[in-house]
Amino acid sequence: MTLAKAYAALEPKAPLEPFTFERRAPNEDDVVIDILYSGVCHSDIHQVRDEWFPGIYPQVPGHEIVGRVREVGAKVTKFKEGDAVGVGCFVDSCIHCQTRDVDTEQYRVDEIVVTYNGRDRDGLPTYGGYSDHIVVKEGYVLKVPEHLPLDGAAPLLCAGITLWSPLKHWNAGPGKKVAIVGLGGLGHMGVKLAHALGAEVTVLSQSLAKKDDALALGADHYYATNDAETFKTLAGSFDLIINTVSAPIDWNAYLGLLKIDGTMVLVGIPENPIPVHAFSLIMGRRSLAGSSIGSIKETQEMLDFCGAHNIVSDIELIDIQNINEAYERVIKSDVRYRFVIDIASLK
Repeated sequence: MTLAKAYAALEPKAPLEPFTFERRAPNEDDVVIDILYSGVCHSDIHQVRDEWFPGIYPQVPGHEIVGRVREVGAKVTKFKEGDAVGVGCFVDSCIHCQTRDVDTEQYRVDEIVVTYNGRDRDGLPTYGGYSDHIVVKEGYVLKVPEHLPLDGAAPLLCAGITLWSPLKHWNAGPGKKVAIVGLGGLGHMGVKLAHALGAEVTVLSQSLAKKDDALALGADHYYATNDAETFKTLAGSFDLIINTVSAPIDWNAYLGLLKIDGTMVLVGIPENPIPVHAFSLIMGRRSLAGSSIGSIKETQEMLDFCGAHNIVSDIELIDIQNINEAYERVIKSDVRYRFVIDIASLK
């Protein structure tokens, strides 16, 4: 075992503070990674504050991890010392399956080992990327294109794949009109990816405050949803809507923006249920769907695509000592568009 430095919440809703713990000893199929950057996901805040389900404490968050390989096990063939690599939202899967499901493993919630706030095969807690190193099985380590800025690449491991997966599954591309609802950490990645896939991209945001940003990111159009005329102007316009918003909004109004056979996909998670009227769906044979993260296979495809198109997240780099302030700013949407921790500040 090796001693790891980290920041952790020692109990539910507690601020994060310095913490040390032991990482497990690497096995023959493991990769030891020196963490360079860790993105700050809104889900980190929900879990640290015990808002989704009972957490495991002390809790070291972070599942947008980029670093370099320190050491590899004897049976590792894909990686070598010094490689730029990433770790996303889970570090093992199909733990009771006869064969690994490489396409939909992320949806086998009883079979995956999440990167933090979970339990490994040995029953011990998993600790995430707000730390100086991590030990991960080779099959759950991702290759990060060397030419990408590694700090900006970190949010691709969650925010990037969360948008890539529905865009690919619902065939966003040339000839398709795609709307992204919300221009935050998730939404801005949706704009970049949908644009690079060749879709016609519209951003729907509460006000006009981010219009210039959206157009610079690759959006073709931008509309403010606080203007009631927007919903009249855009009625029946889109093949696909990706809704990144976790705040309560009227899903029925957005469903009305879909074409016949259009789909609205939810990737944001509101705290409380939101009512949907049957007529919002049946009058246009419309669909309301949800999407989570992607498989390891799909995440690697996304990283390769981002490498080919030079796509990374727009970030604000912070020292880990400022993480509690960053959490408050995330809640206030006071970041454009993703915080990333410089793990060098931990040492």
